[in-house]
Amino acid sequence: MKHAFATALFATLLALSPLPLALSIPRTLSAQVVDGPRFTSAGELIRPVDFREWVFVTSGLGMTYNTPATANPSPSFTNVYVNPSSHRAFLKTGQWPDQTIFVLEVASASEGSINKGGSYQTGLVAIEAEVKDKRRFPGKWAFFAFGRTAEMKDRAEVLPATASCYACHSANGAVDNTFVQFYPTLMEVARRMGTVRPTFVDTPVPSH
Repeated sequence: MKHAFATALFATLLALSPLPLALSIPRTLSAQVVDGPRFTSAGELIRPVDFREWVFVTSGLGMTYNTPATANPSPSFTNVYVNPSSHRAFLKTGQWPDQTIFVLEVASASEGSINKGGSYQTGLVAIEAEVKDKRRFPGKWAFFAFGRTAEMKDRAEVLPATASCYACHSANGAVDNTFVQFYPTLMEVARRMGTVRPTFVDTPVPSH
């Protein structure tokens, strides 16, 4: 009888104990760390190997931010991914939290197989990244280039502030230094949340 009572009492205390909650905290924090950018002791960004499992936000073909002198005969695809925790935060707030990381994957375009028109993606060309880290970077955001396929690096130094991407994103990004105007579902969120940069000039969507 005493043994049964003691067993029941122990089970009740265990159910009321905050221990399970305490044990869940490290897992949550660990998930956040793994999800965000990782750096070496020298400050190099470690190239994420699982970025294709992140949230895909957009793809472009032959995009350029300068008026081309001639048509590009071999345009590339650009695929953009963002870490899942930052995507979830953006859906709630319309803003990118600290430790956001975007990966830009450049892929070649090809024609062939049963395709009779248009292009499809084939080989990887290059990988770049944009990271938000308020404590690490004076301007909050920084850019990285891991190189092209033949000489792809597993880590990259931050690009200097003189790189053209800084000025371009600062002047033209719809939301917090990022080109959300090219991410249609997220642009809707930003408009609804009122987080679109006040000076951003949007391009009207053509009517059909």
